Amino acid sequence: MSGPREDGRCRRAISILTELCQKKSLPSLDLDTCREFLQLPSDQSLIISEPELSVSLLAVIVIVCGLALVAVFVFLFWKLCWVPWRNKALSSHLAVLRSEAGDKDSMADKLKDTGAISFLEAAVKISHTSPDIPAEVQMSMKDHIMRRTRIQRQTTEPASSTRHISFKRHLPRQMHVSSMDYGLEPPAVAEQPTSIGRIKPELYKQKTVDTEDPKKEAEKTCGKINFTLKYDYENETLTVRILRAFDLPAKDFCGSSDPYVKIYLLPNRKRKFQTRVHRKTLNPTFDESFHFPVPHEELASRKLHLSVFDFDRFSRHDMIGEVILDNLFEDSDLSRETSIWRDIQYATTESVDLGEIMFSLCYLPTAGRLTLTVIKCRNLKAMDITGYSDPYVKVSLLCDGRRLKKKKTTIKKNTLNPTYNEAIIFDIPPENMDQVSLLISVMDYDRVGHNEIIGVCRVGINAEGLGRDHWNEMLAYPRKPIAHWHPLVE
Repeated sequence: MSGPREDGRCRRAISILTELCQKKSLPSLDLDTCREFLQLPSDQSLIISEPELSVSLLAVIVIVCGLALVAVFVFLFWKLCWVPWRNKALSSHLAVLRSEAGDKDSMADKLKDTGAISFLEAAVKISHTSPDIPAEVQMSMKDHIMRRTRIQRQTTEPASSTRHISFKRHLPRQMHVSSMDYGLEPPAVAEQPTSIGRIKPELYKQKTVDTEDPKKEAEKTCGKINFTLKYDYENETLTVRILRAFDLPAKDFCGSSDPYVKIYLLPNRKRKFQTRVHRKTLNPTFDESFHFPVPHEELASRKLHLSVFDFDRFSRHDMIGEVILDNLFEDSDLSRETSIWRDIQYATTESVDLGEIMFSLCYLPTAGRLTLTVIKCRNLKAMDITGYSDPYVKVSLLCDGRRLKKKKTTIKKNTLNPTYNEAIIFDIPPENMDQVSLLISVMDYDRVGHNEIIGVCRVGINAEGLGRDHWNEMLAYPRKPIAHWHPLVE
C-alpha cells in the first residue's frame, strides 16, 4: 500500500512543482532547474519569458529618458530665466541706491542755504556708513529735516479784520496765492540776459499798436464841418448857422454823396432842425441858420449835436458822422458870432444823450471802507409815456468781471432830475483796491413790467476816461470826498 501512496504523492508533488515552475511564484526556483525537472525544450522556455523581459526593458528605457528630459528642462530654465532675472534685480537695486544717494545730495545742496548743512551731513554719513539702517528710520530723518527747514522759512501775516472776511471769501483763489506755502523752496525765476539775437514780443506788439492807431484815427474822422454860434440875450435865443462841410466820404456808387445836417440842442430831442439836401457833392455849402429858445442860465448844461446824413430816395438814409459840442462857451461868450470848425466823428447811428449822474468817492485806508455818495442826476432819458421816469441808482462792486455785492438807492417818482444824497458803503481791504471797480446803473422803476436801464457808468483802475481819473484822484487824496459829473452810456 505504501507503493501506490508514494506514487500518488510523488505525482502530486511533481504537479505542484510543475505549476510552480510555470507560474514562477517562488524566488528560489531557477530556470535551469525547472528545465531539467520538466524536461522542456529551450525554445518553449524562451517563449514564456520573452514578453516579460521586453516590458521591463521598455519601462527602464522610458524612466531613463524621462529623467534625462527633466534634467535638460531644469538646466534650460536656470540658464534662460533665473540668471537674467537675478541680474535685473541686482541692477534695479543698484539704480535705487544711486537715486537715493542723488536725492540725499540734492537735499543737502538745498539745505545749505537754510543753515541746516551740519545736520544733513551727519545724516548722509550715517546712511553711507550704515547701509543696514531700516527704511522707516531714513524716512523719519527726511521728514524731520523738511519740518526743520519749513519752520525756519515760516512767516506770519497780519490778521485781517472781520469786516473783510466776507469780501475775501468772494475773491478768486488766485488773489491769495502769495499766502500759500507749496514746498521747501519757492521756484526761482531765472533771469536770462537779453541778447541781440533774442526776439522781444513786446517790441513787436508796440509796433503793431503804433501802426494801427493812425488807421483807427483816420477811420474815426469823416471830414470837417464849419458852423457859427451866437446868443441873443434880449430874446434868450441861441442861433446856430451851418456854413459848409468839407471832404465828406462817398456813400453812393457814383463816388459821391447827397449830404444834409440835423441839429439838436440836447437834452431836448423833440425840437430839431434839418438843412437842405445837396446833390452829388462831397464839399457842400449850406449857409442856413436855426434858432433855439433857451434861457441863459441853462446854456452851461446844454449840448449842441450835429448829425450828418447821406440822403437816399429809395432806402434808409446813411449816417456819415456826428459832432457833439459839450461846452457852448468853449470858443466865445456867445455875445458875438464865432466861426467854429469841428472834425466829423464816424458813427453809424445817432448817439442818444442819456443824462448825467453826480457822485462822490471817499476811501479810508485804515478802516478799509469805500463810501460812494449818490448826489443827483440831470437830463435823464424819459422812459415813460408821460415823458418822465422813476429813476433809482444801483451800485455793483465788481472783481475781475464778477459781481460781489450790490446796493440801491430810493426811487424818485416822475422826474428826470432826481436828487438823492444817499451814501453807499463797501468794505474793501487796501491790498484789493487795484482789483475792484464800481458799476453805477441808473434804472427806471416799473411797477408792472421789468425795470429798464437808463444808462450806466463805471469807475475803477481799469475804467476808461473820467471813471479812471476819478478813481485815481480818490486814491491820491484819501479821507477826502471827491465829486464829479459822469455821463451815462448804454
